[in-house]
Amino acid sequence: MTAAALTLAACVNDLDTLPLNRTEPVSEYVYGADENGYLEGLTRLYFQFVTNDLTDLQSMDGGASEIIRAFWSVQETTADAAKCAWENDAWVRALNTNTWSEVQNDAVYAVYVRTLQGISLVNEYLRQTSPERLSARGVPADLAAKIEGFRAEARFIRAYLYWMALDCFGNVPFTTEDSPIGGAYFPEQRPRAEIFGWCVAELEDLLSPQSAMPEPRSAYPRADKGSVAGLLARMYLNSKVYTGVERWEEAKAACEKVFGMGYSLCPDHAALFRGDNGENPQARGEMLWAVAYNAEKTQSYGGSSYILSASLASTDITDQSRPNGQRNGWAGLRVPFEYVDRYFDVGARDYVTGEYEIADKRGQVFYIKGREESMDGALYSFMNGWSCLKFNNIPHDMTDGAFLDVSAVKSFADVDFPMIRLGEIYLIYAEACMNLGEPSLALGHLTELSQRAGADPPAEITPEFLVAERARELMWEAHRRTDLIRFGLYHTSAYLWPYKGGDSYSGQAFPEYRCLFSIPPTELAANDRLVQNPGY
Repeated sequence: MTAAALTLAACVNDLDTLPLNRTEPVSEYVYGADENGYLEGLTRLYFQFVTNDLTDLQSMDGGASEIIRAFWSVQETTADAAKCAWENDAWVRALNTNTWSEVQNDAVYAVYVRTLQGISLVNEYLRQTSPERLSARGVPADLAAKIEGFRAEARFIRAYLYWMALDCFGNVPFTTEDSPIGGAYFPEQRPRAEIFGWCVAELEDLLSPQSAMPEPRSAYPRADKGSVAGLLARMYLNSKVYTGVERWEEAKAACEKVFGMGYSLCPDHAALFRGDNGENPQARGEMLWAVAYNAEKTQSYGGSSYILSASLASTDITDQSRPNGQRNGWAGLRVPFEYVDRYFDVGARDYVTGEYEIADKRGQVFYIKGREESMDGALYSFMNGWSCLKFNNIPHDMTDGAFLDVSAVKSFADVDFPMIRLGEIYLIYAEACMNLGEPSLALGHLTELSQRAGADPPAEITPEFLVAERARELMWEAHRRTDLIRFGLYHTSAYLWPYKGGDSYSGQAFPEYRCLFSIPPTELAANDRLVQNPGY
């Protein structure tokens, strides 16, 4: 994919005036009357999720700026499931202890800029692919119909980016393809509830029978109507947080649409996160949408590579039983033992051999050889806590030894990152049914998840069960902060974890305003129409 696949019109003062130099790759030449330019432009939009390009970002580490890595960090290290040992990185200390302020934080900044930058790219793509533009370029009718499908995918990407932005920041600048463009235009900040409503309307339209959105399970790893229904269910799940109004009936209905689309649970939970999850039909059958990573083609230090490498120490590399097929050990991410013990009911463990007893198969992904159990006084010691090797470069049908025999251990990830999958939809359905007083409708789905994990199915559905089951099923998939906020556990003293709210190992409550992050100060300085979130 070339950078010329999509040229931002903001770089051109007058979109209707072409330069005299006809080799300059502006939109009228990139987008002609054949399919390639339009497909490359769409690829550029998907590429926003894996790019390390630092254009329009402050000077920072390229890998850390990737949106999935940054979003994962703000979702997981600010909650109970993950802590990072990189004490010299200012963003790490603030996120680990829920003590961030209005001072610019690299991870938070990357989420803000990457989401809004991606939205701008989508808007420009939609401008350049409008029916009027296609007609003026002489695009034939059959290609124009195909491009309408590309436009639908672009609109889904924009809705997903808006979801990320409103989840983290609340009120954010709002633009569409109909917004003015150019250096003199500064977008207005819109209320969170308003952007939520707009996203829901977009997704409902994309899910309608007349929509050009690709049919479910038709274009992996690109988005389709299954992706749309999944994001819609997630939006409705969190409606009370975003708007103050519950939307449980709508969440339930969106899940039921997914159930009719032919997705199925992968029989092996671990296979969902292996290096061949994009090629394994059983794993793909559960994915509503994933961002594809390839060790040769998407050599990013974000996304799955970040999770794989940061979960290992360099000394782990020589362990022939090391189970994630990764060359690098960055000594960063691990799980507090309290989380593992609370949700997976750990039995005997031996930190010399690395053996431990745990019944739930979803808990058989930890690496504890040479580790210390407690993080008490050792938040920035990587060897304190449990390493999580849920993401694993080794194909699902290959043993660790065979992989080491036939393949050089990799420096980058082959693991596609699951953005939405059926296991999550089962849990959304259970929460909706519980709140609607119809829990029996969801017990069968929860039983399927339990059976796959080798665990006992629940006798009833309670908030406590759902908090725990989401912790087990969706661990390290960038849901935890959002989940704890929805259940009222994130900032309060009702639920504590190590280093919550400060430097105390026992944890403490922290101010509610930190359920949102601050608008980066550079953005406030650049756009006087923006207002900082309360408390900052």
